[in-house]
Amino acid sequence: MAYFANIPTIKFEGKGSDNPLAFKHYDPNQVVLGKTMEEHLRYAVAYWHTYTADGTDPFGAGTAVRDWDKLSGLDKAKARVEANFEFMEKLNIPYYCFHDRDIAPEGSTLQETNKNLDVIVAMLKDNMKASGKKLLWNTANMFTNPRFVHGAGTTSNADVYAYAAAQLKKGLETGKELGAENYVFWGGREGYETLLNTDMKLELDNLARLYHMAIAYAKEIGFDAQFLIEPKPKEPTKHQYDFDAATTISFLQSYGLKDHFKLNLEANHATLAGHTFEHEIRVAAINGMLGSLDANQGDLLLGWDTDEFPTDLYSTTLTMYEVLKAGGLGRGGVNFDAKVRRASFENEDLFLAHIAGMDSFAWGLKAAAKLIENRVFDSVVEERYSSFKSGIGADIVSGKATLASLEQYALQNNPIVNKSGRQERIKLLLSEVIFSV
Repeated sequence: MAYFANIPTIKFEGKGSDNPLAFKHYDPNQVVLGKTMEEHLRYAVAYWHTYTADGTDPFGAGTAVRDWDKLSGLDKAKARVEANFEFMEKLNIPYYCFHDRDIAPEGSTLQETNKNLDVIVAMLKDNMKASGKKLLWNTANMFTNPRFVHGAGTTSNADVYAYAAAQLKKGLETGKELGAENYVFWGGREGYETLLNTDMKLELDNLARLYHMAIAYAKEIGFDAQFLIEPKPKEPTKHQYDFDAATTISFLQSYGLKDHFKLNLEANHATLAGHTFEHEIRVAAINGMLGSLDANQGDLLLGWDTDEFPTDLYSTTLTMYEVLKAGGLGRGGVNFDAKVRRASFENEDLFLAHIAGMDSFAWGLKAAAKLIENRVFDSVVEERYSSFKSGIGADIVSGKATLASLEQYALQNNPIVNKSGRQERIKLLLSEVIFSV
């Protein structure tokens, strides 16, 4: 069955096109800094937002009009698989991502749940082989079911911890079966509401134990995917343990896990942590931990995770600037962890939203490449820190300087002359580049 029969294959038509169902900036074959756009961006569809989300919010029922919602159980799950590959084919998106509970319904027992999962995984594998589409990453949903009310890897209930471990084991097996290039750990309820009833040390220790078990089992079954952790500061708990990139890196270092993980960073999660997306990417990159991106944006007037499709060209440009300067995403990609607005309920909106995100990141890629080629920011930064290239500055950087030698230098009372940071001029240069590509 065709679920998007009224939608044509989306093609690149360039900036002059007025066709809403066409790319204006994303040309997968265009070469940018030695690689094609497709190779740089490695786009992925988020299964949960695209096929399972229905527009429900705390104040109203779902609004989405989807043919597969007429079905139930495994029949609905199978229809979503068919819709996924039709959708990917028409948008020429090479990858997809999912939680285990996105693709198959839970049963009354773990055995039944795993059996349901096996049916859908087999169907996904057949469709991947026929279409050439790939799995960027999979993960386990250990936050929706009420059993995880106190967390999964950080739960206060050992029985729940054992169930989470079994679900993780199955997730790793699923990733291996489908050739996932990455496996993501997102601790949806790995945090706390109040310290008054929380043993933080035990919870963090247990979470690390679960990660070490995952590393051991992946090695045992020959699953060589890159492991990724996705930071988020809050929601659904008041305080998540993987608050931001810096906190997550510190956790991994403390528990001897840093060599086994990189970070899957999300734009809206950065906003909730009080950071920009580019800040989180820079922190990960300078620590050798940049893995993959969840592409979306938040509404700065709202205090929660709105998961809007990314259309802010300043953000996409600075994001791709950081990615390019870091050497690219490697095995990661740009996953559209974004959902259409509740009022955008027609099938066509799914395409229009993805086109908007894909074009925005392609535009940002082109602008970022121009910033790098013209050394727009490089020259500014080099000039600003030029005092560390010679004299006492060079001594500091080389490690030659001591407190005593720096005191002797300061006692010469040479005039200190600071230079302007020219922030306003730099921001205008950024605008000029963005709107020139």
